[in-house]
Formats: sequence, structure tokens, C-alpha cells
Amino acid sequence: MLNFPIPRIDADEKFRSLLLKYCRIKQGDIWEDPKGKHRIACIDASDESSIKKLMGDEKATLAIKDPPYNFVAFEERKLEEFIEWCRKWISITYNILKDDSSLYIWLGADQNNHFQPLPDFISMMRKTGFSSRSFITMRNQRGYGTQKNWMSIRQELLYYIKGKPGFNVNAEYTDIPKVLRGYYKKVNGKETENFERSKSEFIRAGNVWVDVQQVFYRQEENVNGCFAQKPLKAIQRIIRASSSKNDIVVDSFSHSGTTLLVAEIEERKCFTSDINPVFCEITIRRLENYRATGKTGWQNSNPFAEEILNDEKLRAYLEKNNNIITDMNLSLSSRASLSEELTKEENKFNLSLPFGEI
Repeated sequence: MLNFPIPRIDADEKFRSLLLKYCRIKQGDIWEDPKGKHRIACIDASDESSIKKLMGDEKATLAIKDPPYNFVAFEERKLEEFIEWCRKWISITYNILKDDSSLYIWLGADQNNHFQPLPDFISMMRKTGFSSRSFITMRNQRGYGTQKNWMSIRQELLYYIKGKPGFNVNAEYTDIPKVLRGYYKKVNGKETENFERSKSEFIRAGNVWVDVQQVFYRQEENVNGCFAQKPLKAIQRIIRASSSKNDIVVDSFSHSGTTLLVAEIEERKCFTSDINPVFCEITIRRLENYRATGKTGWQNSNPFAEEILNDEKLRAYLEKNNNIITDMNLSLSSRASLSEELTKEENKFNLSLPFGEI
């Protein structure tokens, strides 16, 4: 496999600054999809006027949020400040959603700090106008912990609604076959077991998702530099369950562009934003790359590979601080073979789960 990773963009301010000149939009700008489907804005999620400008006269059916825990604009904040910041963008989200709509929020629970910010966030949500519907757990394949505690392998997903939105239960079915018989009860005077009453031979995901592969470097959908990237399959399940074709999906923390990419695949519109131009550029490039090649990410390469190869400052910085590209100082004539080699290696080592098997 061609190895061309980059460091965590959110944790490396210098690296972000070196990438800025390759970003097509700056803070305050809105990128309009040439095909008229999507919008990407470089704005603060808690800036109401900017969000209104992004939306125009449109209203969304679905909002998916993955805020950075205890970080506001890359600056660490106290819990109380983080919750107050969340209150602002939650209020804005409520106003840009249709009367009958859905909201999903990925949020961490630090087991070493009273499971914050989850409990304070949930408490805050009680006074927002949203109604709680489900607390979903997605199981990671890898985790962290010690020999003196249960390993932490879960991601928390909160599901709220505004009004009475529809819910497509078919989106909940997994590709895991049912094997357990039983649960007998009488239906119209006849005793039946669960296989007879079932609408599918597969189990429903319910609120514990065990069938979603955590993103790692050998998967095609991997976007190097984007920490804690959400799997396409998880976002696909949400979008299929809580929206219809041509609906608008909003996401104020675009990061790796996963929500927009799934919206493109599932024939929805996505109005997304991020406060940093680098993540906005990654989102644009991921969409363009998918439309041009059908690929959902860069596996173990990265969205800025071409620029890094031609930028001495970028190469020198990464070599000095990360020691990851000492063998990547390729000439212009080598770029074609680099691209061809990457494609071959991606096809050979693509171990991601079949996209769409839900």
C-alpha cells in the first residue's frame, strides 16, 4: 500500500496554516455546487446570521451534528462554556428545520470525568423545543482503556425530533440474519413465533449498532487528517431513516465531508459548514473526487497529496515534525505513476464493508 498519511489537522495549527492557500473559500464564504445540489459554508455554527445566509429561504428535514467535544473553534473550553455554545447552535438548528423534522447528535461521554459532556448536554436539550426519541450506541471495533476498567468501545448518538417527522423503518434493517427463534404469541387466535411475524429475515439495528465498521486506514472511505471520522454506513442509515430524496440535510461540522457525500449518494441536498477553510476544502474535494472516480475517500493517501508533493515548505514541515514522507519527494513526472500505483493498491487492499448493505 502506498503510504502517504498526514497528521491530525485539528490538532496541528501550523499544518492547517500551510494548507490555507490551497483552500478555495475563506471564512464567510459559501461554495455553491455547480450542479445546484449542495452548499458548503466556512462559518461558525453558532453565528445565526451566517447560518441564515447559508440556508436562504430553505428549510431542512434532517440535521446531523458531530460537534468537537470541549473545543470551540479549535480552542479548548470549560464544560459550562461548551454547553452554552451548544445551546446557541441547537437553537439555530431548531429554527432552520421544518415543522416535522429530525436531529441526530454525536456526542462523547468521558468515563473519567462523570461521563461529560453527555449528561449536561442532555439536560440542556430539555428546554430547546426538541423531543427525545432514542439514545443510540455504535460499537467500535477498537477502543481504549486499562486492565482495571471496562474498555471504552462505544460512540453515543442522540436522536431528537421536532414535530412529527416520518421514520423509514426499512433503513434500520441490517445484513445480519435472524437466528433466534421463539417469542411466541397468539395472532388472530393462532400461536406464532417471531419468524412468522417478522417482516424481514434480517435483524433490526435497534439502538445498539454492532454492524458498522469503524473507519481505518485501509478502507477506501478513509480521509487522512480527519480524526474520529464517522462511517459512511452510519450516516447512510440516518439519512435513509429520517429523510426522503431531494430533502435538505444540514450539518454544521462538516469535518471530513461524510454527511455531504452520503447526501450525494442518496440523492439528497446537503447544506453544510465548518469554521475552518481546510475542512471545507476537504469536503469539496471529497465530493469532486467521488463524482470523478466513484471513490469515497483516499484510503491511506490524503486530499492534499498533489499539493504536498509540489510544496517544499509542506514537505519539509511534515518530514521534520512527523517523519512520514521522507520517501515522497517525487518529481512532476512521477505524479502520474503515483496516481496509478495508488489506484491499484486501493483496489487490492480495500477492506471496507459493502456500502449499502443495510
